[in-house]
Amino acid sequence: MTIDLSKSRTGQEAPLLLSTEPPRTFGFTDQAAFWTNLGVSLIGFTGAIYVLQPAGYARLPLIGAILATVVGTLIGTSMVAAAGAVGARTGAPAMANFRGLFGTKLSGLPTIANVVQCIGWGVYELTVIAAGIAALTDGRVPHAVVVIAAGALSTVMAIWPMHVVGILRKYVTVAVGIAMLYFTVQLVRQPLPDMGETSWSGFFPAVDTALAVAVSFVPLAADYMRHSKSAKVGSAAMFVGYSVAQIWCYLLGIVALLHVDGDPNRLFDSFLGITAGWVFFAVLVLRETDQSFANVYSTAMSLQNLLPRVDRRILAGVVGVVATVAALFVTDFSNYANFLLLIGSVFVPLTAVLVVDFFFGKGRTGWNLTDSSPARPIMLLPWVIGFVVYQLCNPGSVQWWASRWIQVQDAIGVHPTWWTSASLFSFVAAGAATGLVVVVSRKR
Repeated sequence: MTIDLSKSRTGQEAPLLLSTEPPRTFGFTDQAAFWTNLGVSLIGFTGAIYVLQPAGYARLPLIGAILATVVGTLIGTSMVAAAGAVGARTGAPAMANFRGLFGTKLSGLPTIANVVQCIGWGVYELTVIAAGIAALTDGRVPHAVVVIAAGALSTVMAIWPMHVVGILRKYVTVAVGIAMLYFTVQLVRQPLPDMGETSWSGFFPAVDTALAVAVSFVPLAADYMRHSKSAKVGSAAMFVGYSVAQIWCYLLGIVALLHVDGDPNRLFDSFLGITAGWVFFAVLVLRETDQSFANVYSTAMSLQNLLPRVDRRILAGVVGVVATVAALFVTDFSNYANFLLLIGSVFVPLTAVLVVDFFFGKGRTGWNLTDSSPARPIMLLPWVIGFVVYQLCNPGSVQWWASRWIQVQDAIGVHPTWWTSASLFSFVAAGAATGLVVVVSRKR
C-alpha cells in the first residue's frame, strides 16, 4: 500500500487509512486554537518546578526562571513548527514522513520511540486529571473512576479529531484564556515570598526542560499540521499559539510554586485558595482531556505507519485502553524530569536530521513515502551522534544510566559546565552531521 497524495478527500474528518489524502481545512485560527490548548497544561504548572529548580541545581532567581522558560519554549517551538511544516507539505502523518528520511523499514525506529513517549504522556495526562479532580473534591472521587472516565473521553475524542479541533476553536480556548487571566491577576497581585539563596548555575538545564516539553510535540506535529491550508499558515499559527500558551502556563506555575515554597505537591492549593478559584480550576482540569486526546490520536497515527491497512479508529481504541489501564497504577510525577530529558535526547537531534534532509537534502527532490521506500541507514548516524552529544551534556539523574555516561565523560575529558545546553549542542551536532551527509551524497 502506498501513500497516494494525488487522491483528494472531500470529507471533513481525518482519513481512516494511511493511504488517503487528508482534507486541508485548518486555517490560522484552527491551528492557533489547537496549539494554544496544548500549550496550557496542569502538568505544565507542576513541571514548572524543574525550570525553577532543575534537578541537582540550586533554585534559579525569578528572572532566570522567566528567561529560561522563554528561551527554551521559543527554541523548542521553532523545532516543532519546522517538523510540522514537513507534514503540511507532504500531507503525510509524522511517522510516515520518516519513511522518506530513513526508509520504510527503518522508520519503525522513531515510530516505536514515539509510541512509547505518546503513551507515557497519555498516562501522565490522565494521572494529572485525576490529581486535579482529587484537589477539587478533597479526594472524594476514587482515582480509578476519574482515570477511566477521562480515558474513555480521550479515546472518543481521538476517533473524531477534526471535530474536536473545531470545538476547541469555538469554545474551549476562550474559557481557558479567561481562567488563565483570572489566576494570573489574582496571584500576581499577592506579594511573592523571599526566594532564599539562588544561583544561575542551573540556567541551561532549565532551558533544556522547557525546550524538551515543547519538543515532545515534534513527532506529533505533522499529524495535525497536514490538515493546514498551507505550510506557512500552519507553522505560524502553531508557533504563536503554543509559544504564548506554554510561556504563560510555566510562568504562572512558577509564581504559584513560590506561594507554596516550591512544593509541587501543594501547587493546586495556590489556585484553589483564591476566591472562586475552584470554578476556573475546574475549567483547566476538564480541558486537560485535549492533551490526552492528542496523545491517543498520535499514537494511533504512529502505529498506522507500521499497520497501514488498519483503521485508525481501531488503533485509537486499543491505545486508549492501554493508556487508561497504565494510568490506574500511576499516582505521582517522581520521574517526570527524567522522562523529559529522555524525550529531549531522542527527538531534539531527530528533528535536526529531519529538517535538514527535507529542506536541503533528498527531500528537495521529493521523499519516497511508499511501502517500498528503500532503507537509508546512513541517516541514522547523525541521529546517533546527536543523541550521544545530548547524553554527554546532560545524562539525567537515573543513577545507573547517568553513571555510565559520567564514565564516558571522564574517559574523553569532556565535562559539561553551566553554559552547556544539551538540547542546543545535540541539535547543532545532528544538523551538522546531516549536512555533511547531504554534501557527500550530492557529490556522489
